[in-house]
Amino acid sequence: MSVSIFRDLHRGPAILVLPNAWDAGTARLVESLGAQAVATTSAGVAWSRGYSDGNALPSDQLLKVARDIARVIRVPLTVDIEGGYSNDPQAVAQLVAQLLAVGIAGINVEDGIESADLLCRKIASIRDHAVRLGVDLFINARTDVYLRGLVSPEAAFDECVGRGARYREAGAHGLFVPGLRDPVAISSVAEAIGPMPLNIMALPNLPSINALQALGVRRLSAGSAIAQAALGCASRLASDFLAGNTNEMFGAAAEYGTLNALFAQQARAMTG
Repeated sequence: MSVSIFRDLHRGPAILVLPNAWDAGTARLVESLGAQAVATTSAGVAWSRGYSDGNALPSDQLLKVARDIARVIRVPLTVDIEGGYSNDPQAVAQLVAQLLAVGIAGINVEDGIESADLLCRKIASIRDHAVRLGVDLFINARTDVYLRGLVSPEAAFDECVGRGARYREAGAHGLFVPGLRDPVAISSVAEAIGPMPLNIMALPNLPSINALQALGVRRLSAGSAIAQAALGCASRLASDFLAGNTNEMFGAAAEYGTLNALFAQQARAMTG
């Protein structure tokens, strides 16, 4: 059921806005604020587990985070698996099969600096495993053509759209293009990829949500921005506290009882 709901969220009428979470606490928080689905940020998850971002997180740590989040939320969950933490398509598919057992609705899987051929093989393997398991899954293929400048600016559009078509043929359902910010380019990519919903990442000075919707964007992700902001705030407050300023952190704090109640409510729901 959650997968069908998640698919429908990509069809409108409004953009699916995902304030990416990185643990059970932040996932439950964004759900309580009205998020229609919860997406993880690979960077936030990795940092919260004591690892760097960039396919360094052990897969067992990812599974623990997914289980923790699935336990406390009732909206669909989509998990960022970076490049799948392996260049072996079968190993990536087996990781996704473990995540499916947790009850996820979707994944993000990316090409990064690797070849489009490799991501196609990973997507096809994930799709085939899901079919054999009889489980539905929304596969969001991320291409880093714009984010990493994989080709010249003049060639970026054709490269991005070409990869999108190949990923769709391999079994992807959506296309995530972080780094895409120019309105003309956004509109052109959205139109060119046809029925694949376009997902972009929030960036400074991006057009408004209403404008993005008019340009054809179907999904907007915060990426690691909220996790970075939270850690930046924690860094500032901790530095102030170490310097003897004991009052600043109280002004920035969420109310204890309100936060605690989020999890008491979930505990009652699970036992009731």
